Amino acid sequence: MASSAKPAATSVALVAGEPSGDVLAARLLSGLRPLLPQARFHGIGGEHMMAQGFESHWPMDRLTVRGLLAVIPRYRDIKGIQNALRDQLLAERPAVFIGADYPGFNLGLEMQLKDAGIPTVHYIGPQIWAWRGGRIKKIIKAVSHMLVVFPFEEEIYRKAGVPVSYVGHPLAELVPLTPDEAGARLQLGLPQDANVVTIMPGSRMSELKYNTSAFVGAAKLLLARDRSLRFVAPMAGEKQRQYFLELVAQAGLQDVEIQLLDGQSHTAIAAADAVLVASGTASLEVALFKKPMVIAYKMMAAEWQILRHFGYQPWIGLPNILAREFLVPELLQDAASPAALAEAMWRQLSDVPHRLQLAQRFTEMHHSLLRNSAQESAQAVMRVIAGR
Repeated sequence: MASSAKPAATSVALVAGEPSGDVLAARLLSGLRPLLPQARFHGIGGEHMMAQGFESHWPMDRLTVRGLLAVIPRYRDIKGIQNALRDQLLAERPAVFIGADYPGFNLGLEMQLKDAGIPTVHYIGPQIWAWRGGRIKKIIKAVSHMLVVFPFEEEIYRKAGVPVSYVGHPLAELVPLTPDEAGARLQLGLPQDANVVTIMPGSRMSELKYNTSAFVGAAKLLLARDRSLRFVAPMAGEKQRQYFLELVAQAGLQDVEIQLLDGQSHTAIAAADAVLVASGTASLEVALFKKPMVIAYKMMAAEWQILRHFGYQPWIGLPNILAREFLVPELLQDAASPAALAEAMWRQLSDVPHRLQLAQRFTEMHHSLLRNSAQESAQAVMRVIAGR
């Protein structure tokens, strides 16, 4: 067993810079704690990591930035935190450093720690298969062991000479193989026979800024086709809720009746007949709930001009990337107009054979991602520590 060789060192350092990384790292911590019961787990993390007894030296939101251009005014502060943490860890010499996603920050830190002889684990693998493939050169220098959450990634890193373990995707464990739609509707006070559309324009303020008016505009057009439709929208927090309402008012769409939820994103997806979702991890969640969807995304025009030339494949949505085909529509930037989104969503709602086919494909996808990720990732980290 990987847990038989426990190191003398009792410090394990981790950094998560975004909410998604906080959830990933917390899952890993839940697997590591029983194997290293006396260890000190510390670095930078969020509420989910702290619930596992993690000590965060800085608030995680000091690092959270969305977009290439948004990082510029924050660079000095973020770099200062990176340097301070680096100096602390070089003096302390933890048994291992684990970077939870957030590659722009973590890979640079990992490179300096690995150069100093401190083992480094990165969880999850940056999407070099989607864009910025040149980053593999930095990964080789920075990462002692890579943990990946998609099966096809293992071969990519192994061919590049990076030690790698496929540990499954934590979301595949959190979402039931057979979601309880009736229970979700009961919980949200929705009629069992209602036609329910969940709209998910994003959890970050910048995502709300660019996606909200198009998503709610599409809802208004769908209502013109079918007045019986019910709309729900999970909000990541009170700030997001208030900003969403401001944006709806600015667009003159206050007459569109939408049930706003405090969190409860999984309940909102489970209750839906179809979901209009911003590209990102949420689209994978929708697939795991076996729901038809339309994936959309809008951003600052200057940023779009930069990013549109970096992609290596025709898909941006995770369900389509995993399927290697356009299982569900993707509408990006100018193509994501209210009319286009409404038209695409109407097919997801009305084409019954298509819905059944999607449910089967998403079930197969779910099985392919299902592992005990906490145990698998923790044992991979223990092997890195034991081989120090």
